[in-house]
Amino acid sequence: METLILGGGTFVGRRMVEHLREAGHQVTVLNRGKTSTDLPAGVKRIVGDRTSTESMRQALEGTEWDAVIDVSGFVMAAGGGLFDELIDLLDSRVGAYVFVSSIMAYEPTGLMPWTEDQPHRDDPDTTYGGFKAHAERAILDRFASTGFPGSIGRPAAIYGPDNNIHDMETAMFLRLRRGLPILIPHEGLVTTSYGHVDDLCTNLLEMALLPAVRGEVVNLTGEGCSAREYAILLAQIVGAEPDIIEVPAWNRDGQAPFGHLFKDKHH
Repeated sequence: METLILGGGTFVGRRMVEHLREAGHQVTVLNRGKTSTDLPAGVKRIVGDRTSTESMRQALEGTEWDAVIDVSGFVMAAGGGLFDELIDLLDSRVGAYVFVSSIMAYEPTGLMPWTEDQPHRDDPDTTYGGFKAHAERAILDRFASTGFPGSIGRPAAIYGPDNNIHDMETAMFLRLRRGLPILIPHEGLVTTSYGHVDDLCTNLLEMALLPAVRGEVVNLTGEGCSAREYAILLAQIVGAEPDIIEVPAWNRDGQAPFGHLFKDKHH
């Protein structure tokens, strides 16, 4: 399968390259070429800037792909209008397009598990969740109008080797090993879902290969745990006793809790 990865330089994208190569697929990555990453042997690179439709048009001119896996669809890289133009460029030139969205596209409810039929959040497409929701609607609308073979995978928090999100598990492991306190807000009841990067890549490859998922949204992480459980589990992994400090409820506007997933929107 001739596969194009939009992104491919860091974390999920780089891991996706490795999964595809191990499965015997031909892989090309498209990114700005500014990340210092040595690609595996046999992997090609196309240089293109998602903040410029003209750059993307030149990069994709004359190309066709069995599958495109989009792991770089982040609000800082592609605004709402630019995303619609990307779909224009790919329509009729791909066998499958898999977009990595996020559970942040959902309207927050405080309830788990999430289900694919929950409403989108109504935030501007200049925000992370608002952009993901905009991109999802664009893909599903294009599928309905032209049969564009797009599908949407929604992970929650992804962890694993080479994670480039700085306040996720690596930073927590370091705090635990150094005996630093772990600040837990909201009685430790903030809950989210975590998935390993290898499981995510396996799911994305499955979605690229399965015609039945065209025009569908699929949750790619399920079970959740609370912030308190998260700290305790990671402490067990490194053999540490966590020094858990509860942030008082009245201190909501004071010192920020450690970890961006411990905020009340995940309560």
